[in-house]
Amino acid sequence: MTAATWTGFLLTAAVIVVTPGTGSLYTVATGLARGSRAAVLAAVACTLGVLPHLLAAVTGLAALLHASGVAFAVLKYLGVAYLLLLAVATWRGRREPLELGEGATSTPRVLGEGITLNLLNPKLTLFFFAFLPQFVPAGTPHASARMALLGGVFAALTFVVFSAYGVAAGTLRTRVLARPRLVERLRAAFAASFAVLAGRLALESR
Repeated sequence: MTAATWTGFLLTAAVIVVTPGTGSLYTVATGLARGSRAAVLAAVACTLGVLPHLLAAVTGLAALLHASGVAFAVLKYLGVAYLLLLAVATWRGRREPLELGEGATSTPRVLGEGITLNLLNPKLTLFFFAFLPQFVPAGTPHASARMALLGGVFAALTFVVFSAYGVAAGTLRTRVLARPRLVERLRAAFAASFAVLAGRLALESR
């Protein structure tokens, strides 16, 4: 790959990753609720949730998902249901007190939630299916390996950016939690955001 191709890919990938979405929202929420260490763990989980979509795009399974309306709909509505569950749980817990300092981190829970959030989003598979080939022209030798490399770089960027978001949120945690009314409003905002993301996903089509 040429330097121009790498530059174009890195700039495009950076813009996509920096743009707020489900994963970054979850990482920030985790940082505020449980601290920086939990936020980094959430970033790891969200990145792991991206990898199956990258694999599907590289191996061609994304074409099958694109062709099968039933498979796309099943995965999509599972994702919608999960986002709504998070929205309801966040809303119900908006008035629960949190202790100052680093909160207790449930590793299995954070990993499970972060991975599931991205895993149940079929648009990620179709996105990578359309995005990666733009930087690997048809007929390129070892095209699958090059797409896998680009996917790995994208995943690394995802982890770095999400970690930065989460650690920044964790750094502000003490100041935020000293204001209970603000905590309640932030939790309500996160709950509303998860609900909005669920609505957006429900309206997505192939």
